[in-house]
Amino acid sequence: MRILMVGHYPPHGGGVARHVDNLVRHLRKRHEVHVLTYGPVKPRDFERDLVHQVRVLPVYGLRGTGFAFLGSKLIAELHREVGFDIIHAHFVGTTSFAGVLAKEKTGLPLVVTAHGSDLVHTARLALGRFYVERTLREADAVIAVSHFLARRAIELGAGEVRVIPNGIEIEGFPGRRKYVTFIGALRDYKAPEVFLELAEHFPGREFLVVGEGPLRGKLEREAPPNVRFLGYRKDVGRVLSESALLVLPSKREGFGLVILEANSLGVPAVGRRTGGIPELIREGKNGLTFEDFGELVEAVKTLLEPKTNRKSGAIGKRVAELYSWERVARDVEALYRSVLR
Repeated sequence: MRILMVGHYPPHGGGVARHVDNLVRHLRKRHEVHVLTYGPVKPRDFERDLVHQVRVLPVYGLRGTGFAFLGSKLIAELHREVGFDIIHAHFVGTTSFAGVLAKEKTGLPLVVTAHGSDLVHTARLALGRFYVERTLREADAVIAVSHFLARRAIELGAGEVRVIPNGIEIEGFPGRRKYVTFIGALRDYKAPEVFLELAEHFPGREFLVVGEGPLRGKLEREAPPNVRFLGYRKDVGRVLSESALLVLPSKREGFGLVILEANSLGVPAVGRRTGGIPELIREGKNGLTFEDFGELVEAVKTLLEPKTNRKSGAIGKRVAELYSWERVARDVEALYRSVLR
């Protein structure tokens, strides 16, 4: 098959870019896969001829809409040169709307993947809801990375939705397990301030904050002395290898990939009981969930107890083994074949 992926892609960072990068890498073992992403970017040397870009104004509100319309035009031009079999757009909104418009121009079948904030946040915005609902109606197949998002997609007008979760592939390193760690964007919906409050209850423990975002300055000013800010890190596996526990206090989370990343290295997780998090954390096995702050403190106390920590970490490794990228790629291929029949 000749496949066109549409969405964020390295050198862009973030969960969608990592997802598309891993999926593309595995699909390329058997197929020709091109990528259309937001420019300007400098593609990696090994895929210079396979990565295409749309240069858009870096202005909120115009960037996504510009990508939708300019991207659909470029997709039609690329299709005349390459002859794609299918378009697969990631993130339901303006990015996927490029695929909707391109489908009208080319007749190519369209698959879209919902990743989280697209259906939870973008769909609540007036224009965003238009892009989301139109995409879900026009797509030939909809993938959601969690059952929570699948239910949300159906509420917004999708027909049948296939659940194909994120995959996991992270390299670890030998290390002493000592940190309580937060990994994520320093934005309101990730609730990093809850992590700082938690650190005050465990003054004898070192707490790590991994990530960047607009709240960093304020958080650093308010943080207790046992919290260190590491900023954005590419070596997340190394950080997790030295962590005893991952804490995910997000107010909304479509999937929660970092839970699996931690579990794959034997690190249990505590996460808020929201979105897709309860699908990944098997209560009392590879971690614990919470609703209020008191529950969070008790969950952390429980999972920092050495025997419980080791047992939960071992179960977490077995859970993470169920989420391989090769398995994800095979499931996506099967969906493509069903659409192309």
